[in-house]
Amino acid sequence: MKLAGKKIAVLIEANYQDMEAWYPIFRLREEGAEVLAIGTGSSPTYEGKYGYPITVDFSADQVHADEFDGVVIPGGWAPDRLRQYKTVLDFVRHIFESKKPVAAICHGGWVLASAGLVRGKHLTSFIAIKDDLKNAGANWEDKEVIVDGNLVTSRRPGDLPAFMREFIRLF
Repeated sequence: MKLAGKKIAVLIEANYQDMEAWYPIFRLREEGAEVLAIGTGSSPTYEGKYGYPITVDFSADQVHADEFDGVVIPGGWAPDRLRQYKTVLDFVRHIFESKKPVAAICHGGWVLASAGLVRGKHLTSFIAIKDDLKNAGANWEDKEVIVDGNLVTSRRPGDLPAFMREFIRLF
């Protein structure tokens, strides 16, 4: 159990991409991590794009980034909502600046951009937000997974095995 003793946040909001949240949750738990779903506080339970609900453990304003060893930002439309909350952006920024692993898949890159973390970084995402990330200063490439320091990014659900392999490797 490679991640025993590690505490990892998965950020959740309405219309998250179901597989991009649940696959990491189960994979990280399989490795022994304590995984907590962290929401914005707008609801105790959020439905994914395909209707699967997640009841969050806490909202971002109820936790402190120092308590966590890493964070996963799933895609879907949730990142467009997540990035509107200062507490979420501060949480992600603090984990990143603490040199702890930060992983974003699909539209999750929107949160990274809004937190001011992409300038000069080599990363990938779902192609629809490529221009947003490039305009925020990222060096974007269409690849299954990219690791730049403590940042792991991927494009879509089909990239999840590589995405999680690289995220876990950072620990």
